[in-house]
Amino acid sequence: MAKAFKYGIKGITGYLEPAERELLRSLIDDVISMLEPEERAGQDPLAALIGLDMDVAAPSDRAVLRLLPDVMKNDDDASLEFRQLTERSLRETKIGALRAAALDLDKDELVLTGDGPRHWSMALNDVRLVLAERLDIRDEEDAGHVHLMQDWSQAEDVESYLALVYNFATWLQESLVQAMLASMETRR
Repeated sequence: MAKAFKYGIKGITGYLEPAERELLRSLIDDVISMLEPEERAGQDPLAALIGLDMDVAAPSDRAVLRLLPDVMKNDDDASLEFRQLTERSLRETKIGALRAAALDLDKDELVLTGDGPRHWSMALNDVRLVLAERLDIRDEEDAGHVHLMQDWSQAEDVESYLALVYNFATWLQESLVQAMLASMETRR
């Protein structure tokens, strides 16, 4: 059974069972594959080199749109312009954090130091955003219904299983944030 993250002498530590590590690795891999930019024929190599993507459009997958939201809800042109200037960099940053977190899953005990806690926080947040979209969580009431699912033996369908995974990722992220706050308190 997983142990919550905690701050201590070694840094921020946590423990995951092998099956839990594999579950998180699979989720992280799925999110990475969603974020990897598609290669397009005829793409301007100079624009790609400097990270400017003139052919970019808002993602059609609602989960990817949740990861890479429009910057202005009521101004499609401004959102598109901002997306052209920033989306490649944002995708790369998110993928980097997800890959860094995945590397930590090769160890029995998670020991997060340096940028590790930040990478894990970003990775768990992105995993939760995708799961929240798949579960159609739109508000506090929706989240409350999902949080009612706590018993793995009651998982009867994909949605209830996803709810349990979402709750696990939420618990893990909450314990990480608490450990990060504890580490900040000690540094004061």
